[in-house]
Amino acid sequence: MADRIGQGELAMPSVALDEVAHKVPECAEWLKACDIEVLDINNAILQDAMRIKNLLGIVGDKYGGGVGENDLFIIATAHAHRAELVTEEKWQAAPPKNLEKCKIPAVCDMPSVAVRWLKFIDYIKLSGAVFR
Repeated sequence: MADRIGQGELAMPSVALDEVAHKVPECAEWLKACDIEVLDINNAILQDAMRIKNLLGIVGDKYGGGVGENDLFIIATAHAHRAELVTEEKWQAAPPKNLEKCKIPAVCDMPSVAVRWLKFIDYIKLSGAVFR
């Protein structure tokens, strides 16, 4: 992973790094030591996150068990940078009737969002990395 970070192949939205720092501080410190590129949330990303929030019918701070505010920023950041999003959130075979319950993969799969996503294990497999 450090090699991928060093080659500029991995970047992370600032809100995602903040979440990692809160949950697993030593991982965040390692990412920073590897000099991971941190993608700031700018006005265009804020506007796109709001657009996605409206698509999902989320009103105010009433998130319905699906994506949260930071998730919307992460998705909008991937969209703005035309980047793949690596997530461990559960894939939903069909979007829930109540779109507020959509997880990251279901939101990414929406035609009006269209962000390519993959599981971490799939990222590792596609990288071709060999571990000894």
